[in-house]
Amino acid sequence: MKRLSLWVFLVLSAVMLNARAQPAAGVSAPAFGGDGPVSLRIVVSKDGVRAGDQIAIGVVFDLEPGWHLHTNEPVPTPGMLREKFEPIPTEVGVGGVVGATVGPIQWPPIHTVPVDLVGSGQPEPYGVFEGRAAIYVPVMVAIDAPSVVELELEIAWQACDDRGCMMPERLVERVRIPVVSADSSVGAGTAVEGATPSEPGLFEAFDVGVFGRASAFGAEIAAARATGGAKFNVFGREFTVDTSGAVGLAGLLALAVIGGFVLNLTPCVLPVIPIKILGLSQAAANPARCLLLGVVMSVGVVAFWLGIGAAITFVAGFTAINTLFQQPWFSIVVSVVITVMALGMLGLFAAGLPQWVYRINPRHDSIHGSFLFGVMTAVLSTPCTAPFMGSAAAWATQQRSVITLATFAAIGLGMALPYLVLSANPKWVNKVPRTGPASELVKQVMGLLMLGVAVFFLGTGIGPLMMKEPGDPPLRVHWWLVAAIVTAACAWMLYRTVKITRRPIRRGVVGLAAILLAGASVVFAIEQNDRGPVRWQAWTPARFEEARATGKVVVVDFTAEWCLNCKALEASVLHRRDVAEMLNSSGVIAMKVDITAGYPAGVAFMKELEWANIPLLAIFGPGMPEPAKYDSYTQATVLDAIERASGK
Repeated sequence: MKRLSLWVFLVLSAVMLNARAQPAAGVSAPAFGGDGPVSLRIVVSKDGVRAGDQIAIGVVFDLEPGWHLHTNEPVPTPGMLREKFEPIPTEVGVGGVVGATVGPIQWPPIHTVPVDLVGSGQPEPYGVFEGRAAIYVPVMVAIDAPSVVELELEIAWQACDDRGCMMPERLVERVRIPVVSADSSVGAGTAVEGATPSEPGLFEAFDVGVFGRASAFGAEIAAARATGGAKFNVFGREFTVDTSGAVGLAGLLALAVIGGFVLNLTPCVLPVIPIKILGLSQAAANPARCLLLGVVMSVGVVAFWLGIGAAITFVAGFTAINTLFQQPWFSIVVSVVITVMALGMLGLFAAGLPQWVYRINPRHDSIHGSFLFGVMTAVLSTPCTAPFMGSAAAWATQQRSVITLATFAAIGLGMALPYLVLSANPKWVNKVPRTGPASELVKQVMGLLMLGVAVFFLGTGIGPLMMKEPGDPPLRVHWWLVAAIVTAACAWMLYRTVKITRRPIRRGVVGLAAILLAGASVVFAIEQNDRGPVRWQAWTPARFEEARATGKVVVVDFTAEWCLNCKALEASVLHRRDVAEMLNSSGVIAMKVDITAGYPAGVAFMKELEWANIPLLAIFGPGMPEPAKYDSYTQATVLDAIERASGK
C-alpha cells in the first residue's frame, strides 16, 4: 500500500456507516474462497477429534501483493483522525458452540505500511494484516462431547489497496467436526463440514500454550454445561434447579414467570405502566370490555416473547433476547413508533390526518390497539432483565425447541400477569380520572415522558453509527435532551396542577414529585456524560487474555447504551465510592464490554459464559475455579466476590 488518496476516503466515509453492519454486495472479491485479490477459507487442524482433544480452526485470508486488511484493533493514524476516517476492524465472532469450549483467538502478525491520507507527501505508519493472514481459534473438546462438535463463525473484514477499499464484508459459517472413538486415527481429511482440511505448515505459528492458559476456564464452562441444571445467582444467593425431571422443569418455568413479573418493575417498562392503567380505566365501567382488553394485551405480550424464543431457536445469528437492539435501525424504528404513541397521548391526532396514521396509533379502547400495546410493552422490556429471568432465559437457549418456547412463554405470562389482574378487577382502576382537566393532564404528561423515551431510543440508534470501532462507548449527548423533555413535563404538570386544584396538599405532593423527577433526570444526564469514577478498559479478547495472565482479579461488565438496567446498576452499585475504589485498585482490572451495536466478539464471549442477556457482571480470579456471574447485585455482593476471586 503506497498512498490512499483523500477523495477515496471521503467517499468511503459517507458509505461506511451503513455498510458496516451490512453484507457486501457487488464486490469483485469472492466472500469465501475464489480467485480474487482477497480470498478466505476456514481450515481445521484435524478432520476429526476425540473427546477431550484440543484442535485449532484457522480463518485464513490470502491477499495479493498490495492488498491488506485492517487489524482486529486498528489504530487510526493522525491523518485518519483529522479526516474522521474510521477503519473497520477484522472480526471473528464465535457462537453456537456445541460440545466444546473456545479459547482466546490468536491474531496474525501486524505489518506496517505507509499511508498518505491527505496527500501531503508525508506517509504515516499504519498497522495492517497482509499476505497470508491466519487467525487461529483454539477449540477444547469436552470429555462428554456428542458425536459432532459444532460452532458458528461470524467473520467481518474490509480489504483495501493503494487506490481504495472494497465494501465491508461479513460471512457466517457453521463448522461441524465429527468426534471419533479413542482408538480411531485422526488426521487431515475432508470429513469436516463448513471448512477445508489442514495443510502442511499452516498451524506452525499457532501458540499451543493457549490451551494450558485457558484449560481451567474451559473446564468450568464444560462442567457447567454437563450439570443439566439451571444456575441462578440473585443478589449473591446461588442455587441450582435440577431440570432433569418434571418437578424441576416446573420449578424452572415458575421462576421464569416470576422473572417476567419482576420485569415490569425495571426502568424499561415502568414508564408505560401508568399509560396502560389509564387505558384500562377508560373501560372500567364495562367489566367485560375491560377484561377483554386486558386479555388481548396479555396475548400481545406473550406473543412477542414466543416470537423471541422462536427466533433464538430457528433463526441463525439470533442468539439473545436483546439481539434486536444490537441493530441501530431497530432502535430508530422503536423511536418512531413511540413518537406516534406520544403524539396520540398529547391529543395531536385530533387534526385531520391520513387514516393510516390512526391505524398505527394503538388506542387502548380497541382490540388491535391493546394487542399492539402489549407487543410494544414487551419490546420496551427487552433491553432490561430481571432476577430469575436472565438465568432462565440463558438456560432455555441451550435446550430443545419445545423447552425454549415454553420458557419464553412463561416469561411473557409473568410479564402480562399484572395487566390480567388489573383488567379482571376494574374497580382497582376505577378511581383514575377518565374525563376532565385531571385526565387530560395525565395524558399530556405521559405523552411528554413518552417523547423523552423516544429520544432515548433515537439516541441509542444513532450513537452506534458514530462509533469508531465496535466496543467503544457511544455518544450520550441525547441524555441532555431527555432531561430537558422530562423537566418540561414536570414543569407543565406543576403549572397545570396549580390551575386545576386549590388544595395545598395536592399541590405540594405534585410539586415535590415534579422537583424530584426533574432533578433526577438532570443528575442522570450529568452522570451518563461523565462516564463515572471507574477507570474501565474496553474489553477485547486479547486484552482479556493478557489481564487473566497477570493473576489479578478481572471484573467484566457487559453493558449497552440501551440497557437501562445496566445504567441503574452502574450508578447505584459500581459507581459507589467503596466499590469504585476497589475496581480501580492495583489488584483488580475492570473491563467493559459494550454491545450497543452488537460487537460479535463480546456477544460470543457472553454466550461462552452461558448468558443470554444483559446486564451481566462477570468476576474472574485465581481464587475462583468458576467465574461469578450476576445480573443483579449489591455493593456487598460485588466486594465479596472480588475478595473471594483474589484468593485472599
